[in-house]
Amino acid sequence: MTNTGSAAPRRKPAERRALIVEAARRVILREGLGATRLRDIAREADVSIGTVTYHFESVAEILNEVVVLETARFYSSIIEAVDAEADPIIGVRLLIEPLFSETAETGDHWRLWSDYWTAVARKPAVAAEYVERIRIWEACLTRTLQRGADQGIFATDDPAGLALKLAAYSDGLATQLSQHAPGLTSAIALSWMWRFIELETGARFGN
Repeated sequence: MTNTGSAAPRRKPAERRALIVEAARRVILREGLGATRLRDIAREADVSIGTVTYHFESVAEILNEVVVLETARFYSSIIEAVDAEADPIIGVRLLIEPLFSETAETGDHWRLWSDYWTAVARKPAVAAEYVERIRIWEACLTRTLQRGADQGIFATDDPAGLALKLAAYSDGLATQLSQHAPGLTSAIALSWMWRFIELETGARFGN
């Protein structure tokens, strides 16, 4: 008997790769990176392990792609708005405030980053080729601080160094929030962040 039904279209390699990355994101958020195996990702993506290993050598490589995807999703529209904003004070606010919003999206974002930092701490080479693609927030902050310095609003002669310092401070606060540090709330963390920024830039942010 001839099968007259139409077979499902074969996905292109780029589509299969994207499917695997999306599946990996869901598994890592649900189970944590430490409990995630290639077979778990394959099952979630409804593909064979062979398909996963054809595109990726390890969970660590997939995690890099997950973080690149997460970074683009979370920050792209923010960065576009900041780069179009003439007022550097507003630009900094646009960059900082979403980091401490009490939303599921923000919580997922920091859980993924927490797993990523753990992986990179063990194997620094994991992130080497992805640095420019995952540090876009810091790069945008550098540009914004430079504009503010050029306009005489921010007292810094090293925007890149200050951006790195602010990124480190915000990452630390976010880590404490994700670990539910006693007494720490998003509002408190944000207030500390503004205080630190004001001390470092000499500017007032109206908080």
